[in-house]
Amino acid sequence: MTAPAYDSYNTIGRRSTVFSTKGVVCSSQALASEAGIRILRSGGNAADAAVAMAAALNVVEPCNTGIGGDVFALFYDASTRTVRAINGSGRSPLALTLPKVREMGIEGSRLEADSIHAATVPGACAAWCDVVEKWGSGKVGLDKILEPAITLAEEGFVVHQQAAYEWSTYIDTLRQQASGTDYPFLIDGETPKAGEYFSNFALGKTLRAVAKDGKDGFYKGEIAQAIVKELQRRGSLMTLEDLASHRSDFVEPISYTYGPEKLTVHECPPNGQGLAALIALGILDVLQEDGVVNLREYAEGSAEWMHALIEAMRLAFADVHAYVADPEFSEVPVEALLSKEYLRERAKLFDPSRAVAQYHQGTPVPTSDTVYFTAADSDGNAISMINSNYLGFGTGVVPDGCGFSIQNRGMGFHLKEGSPNMLEGGKRPFHTIIPAMVTQGDELFMSFGVMGGAMQPQGHLQTFLNVVHRSHHAQAALDTKRFCIGGLSYTASGSVPFYNSHVALEHGIPDEVVDKLRAMGHDVEIVQGPEQVVFGKGQIILQTKDKRTGKRVWAAGSDPRGDGCALPQI
Repeated sequence: MTAPAYDSYNTIGRRSTVFSTKGVVCSSQALASEAGIRILRSGGNAADAAVAMAAALNVVEPCNTGIGGDVFALFYDASTRTVRAINGSGRSPLALTLPKVREMGIEGSRLEADSIHAATVPGACAAWCDVVEKWGSGKVGLDKILEPAITLAEEGFVVHQQAAYEWSTYIDTLRQQASGTDYPFLIDGETPKAGEYFSNFALGKTLRAVAKDGKDGFYKGEIAQAIVKELQRRGSLMTLEDLASHRSDFVEPISYTYGPEKLTVHECPPNGQGLAALIALGILDVLQEDGVVNLREYAEGSAEWMHALIEAMRLAFADVHAYVADPEFSEVPVEALLSKEYLRERAKLFDPSRAVAQYHQGTPVPTSDTVYFTAADSDGNAISMINSNYLGFGTGVVPDGCGFSIQNRGMGFHLKEGSPNMLEGGKRPFHTIIPAMVTQGDELFMSFGVMGGAMQPQGHLQTFLNVVHRSHHAQAALDTKRFCIGGLSYTASGSVPFYNSHVALEHGIPDEVVDKLRAMGHDVEIVQGPEQVVFGKGQIILQTKDKRTGKRVWAAGSDPRGDGCALPQI
């Protein structure tokens, strides 16, 4: 299958697809996209540009991401025609075990969002450095790559509209964690408003240290000492050794090859939830092979289309939350879960006429507190990358003089003996952030992602199928109305009253579709306005070819639910 022909669309996006024969970048902030383009123009490649965007997003969208969080990425190497992956997630403090937590009097099934013990080692900085070293062009150094972010932090920028809204939703957490007049995320006790000037000189200083000394500038020395001092002051068991011993892992992606088009969707392996997107895709694939559903014939946005995707996704979530954990601590049966035999058995549970109430094993957590970004270059390389603090600013805890907050990714652990994802010392928790990439044979077809907790595999499924079965161009694939299992059913503390029958639908879906889904048994919630961020903010790059010249053309889109844009290299 080639990308859709651009003269045959019957859909019109709210934005135009962006094209380039050289390079292209997409992110949720225009300023970050500009940082990526600047690096491409300076001789850097897609990987270099992605790290520049990651650092810039830390400055301009700290309510979702930062150097105090984690990273996952997929890289298409045009020279070898292969897809590679990096797991840049951090681990729990070595001394933090389930018996220790119980000894502290912590009960329940998970750590709360405001628990200092939810703070895990930040993996982002190491991943940034490793991506540049392993996949970068070698033509631009880390100092050059981080320069745009440093300039934004030190000279300031104007806060954009969606970022201001999301920032404001964490005002209580920020006020609670602020300790002194130098807390970087508030202005006179308030979050910045859209159109307001903001700077973060302390973050600029942190980025300068990394630009000068690389990973050691973060995981050893003054920054590491500041992290441990602040966390331990609040009761954390994090040590300097926990930081110094951190490493990224280069790993093999997992994948599923879909349909007669033989499109292979690649995801990062566990401890991430990318497996959920692949399981759902596989279930829909066998349902079509067996003639139970026909996505090619369903009307776009119809109840039949949405019902099939929703039910396949619920089945996938049940398995993922039962099995996915840190593979260094627990064997995850990826191959078995993606086998046609197993998928066909799971598909037998699907009822085309009604929602099934019990596919119950796990509890997806729907949040939107992540940034996803992607880049492609003139050599044909592409990168799909995601960076997150987990819930908004994570813990909201800021090491003295550092300008960034520490993630609360430890919420992903289970406080239950025997669970594959049970809290253990030095372990990576279950992770929601997932980049995606698609190849056809050994050719890159698409680099894409949709950010936002449990919305991510749902967004991957919907966006991919929009391109394959709806022939959508890059921008229209993101513009299309979405569903989100779980919707807004979560609290600021991170606890989730989730019900398998509950699904959020984006405002604008026709009433007759909503009514039919309800008649099928779906507990439907309509979401509109700024809260539509629950449906994620995606970015996408398609590789196409000009019919006349055969020249490669990158086609890119950026989600209208965010502040960002796709930018072409000239």
